[in-house]
Amino acid sequence: MSGKRSLGRRFGWLWAAYGVSAFGTRLAFDAFPLIAVLVLHAGPTEVAALAAAGLAVGAVAAVPLGPWVEFRRKRPVMVAMDLIRFAALLSVPAGYALGRLTLSQLLVVSVVVAAADITFSAASGAFLKGLVRPEDLLLANGRFEATTWTATVLGPPVGGAAIGLFGPVTTLVADAVSYLLSALGIRAIGGEEPRPERTAAPTAFRASALLEGWRYILASPALRPLFFNTALYNGLLMATSPLLAVLMLGPLGFAPWQYGLAFAVPCLGGLAGSRLARPLAARFGLHRVLLVSGTLRACWPIGLAFVRPGTAGLVLVMVVELGVITSCGVFNPVYSTYRLDRTPTDRVVRTLSAWSVTGKLSTASLTALWGLLAGFVGSRTAIAVAGLLLLATPLLLPRREQAHRDEAEPVRTL
Repeated sequence: MSGKRSLGRRFGWLWAAYGVSAFGTRLAFDAFPLIAVLVLHAGPTEVAALAAAGLAVGAVAAVPLGPWVEFRRKRPVMVAMDLIRFAALLSVPAGYALGRLTLSQLLVVSVVVAAADITFSAASGAFLKGLVRPEDLLLANGRFEATTWTATVLGPPVGGAAIGLFGPVTTLVADAVSYLLSALGIRAIGGEEPRPERTAAPTAFRASALLEGWRYILASPALRPLFFNTALYNGLLMATSPLLAVLMLGPLGFAPWQYGLAFAVPCLGGLAGSRLARPLAARFGLHRVLLVSGTLRACWPIGLAFVRPGTAGLVLVMVVELGVITSCGVFNPVYSTYRLDRTPTDRVVRTLSAWSVTGKLSTASLTALWGLLAGFVGSRTAIAVAGLLLLATPLLLPRREQAHRDEAEPVRTL
């Protein structure tokens, strides 16, 4: 089937809403670390602590929302989360304009946004599974992935230029407005969305629902290793992001637009990878593509430890990021489809919520730890240690026999 064929008007609105919010998010690429460094003159430990605390507290706040969302219509939840993120982000430029912006305010906003991100992602995953046919899930996820990388190509350099021209909080205004536009797009989807039926008695639901997502993941031979792989990989990769920002914008002397450019141009590889994911999966199977692309994406980040000032350093970052992003462009839609395929409809929100909460907490913990490590050994050495550990993450990808057994014999939860 052609990747260009229509998935329907309702999917078109969902895709448009996703696109506008993705562009807003990439326009505000690393906005909080940039504001902390350029406006509040924070050091690497403070920047890492800000990123870690916001993720951790936001993830904990999102835990009870998973089972709450599972048995509610997903579209109103998605609209509400967009509006919450709109209001929270808009408070930062307001504080800056009044001369009252602090690290504490950035922390509170990051907590609210992190909790809303987790809840929105879980609800949208469940909504997508009900919106398109099972055989179209990889096509839909591939389109979202391509949109993400297209937005990332355009967003960071435009955002860096906007910061240089209009000030450090400009991109957060645009990001806030993008969530408002996303909410309007989701409202425009229309159609009937039946209220999900509860599969357990209310008392049992209240007693066990918070842990149901983790129980299902840990009971699945296919999902369990993938769960640990993605939590560790994403946590280690993101833990180096604030350190790299401090290193490049501080001692190495790169301008904000150069920093944005270094991460924008390689995203063309993500666009190419997302286009390749579906034909590769059709030819080799989901599991083999998952294993190969998951291994390749771990081989590149160690190169960031060798960044130097000037053009050579900028080119090095671009080459490393091109390798990472191209591999992730293939991996992400395959991984998202693989995960949805192996999750029953009535457990999607709780499973995705548990997955996201764990990812946020692991990223927060590793970011805080790497911030402390950078304080002792320097940002460059801390980035190198993370790169070495990332080389081991492919060992956690699901083995072939596990994936086969999971497909042949569905997992029953406790």
